[in-house]
Amino acid sequence: MQSLKKKTLWRGICGRCPNCGESKLFDGYIDQINTCPNCQENIGAIRADDGPAWLTILITGHIAAPFIAYFALHDTLPYWQAMIFLLALVLMTAFILLPRAKGLFIAGIWLMSKSK
Repeated sequence: MQSLKKKTLWRGICGRCPNCGESKLFDGYIDQINTCPNCQENIGAIRADDGPAWLTILITGHIAAPFIAYFALHDTLPYWQAMIFLLALVLMTAFILLPRAKGLFIAGIWLMSKSK
């Protein structure tokens, strides 16, 4: 049972259908599909709401915080270069994490609804 849960959550992180793992979970960047074309699972009814954004901000902040502290304590780069670096780091991290976090939340919610 544990491996099934891990497999389902991993499918969500990879952006695949939590039921079959064959079709894409998103139509575009984070536009959720309504129905899986492979297994006909109703995925559109699952609402992840603010969970993925919260998780993305949490992880991005923990990745960026050491760099912010380093640049605040050391004068290795001019202020404007440090800000450009930090902005690029935060945006890149957030854009990479957001669809994976949304897939994880969708798979988790789907898994909880199937275990009832």
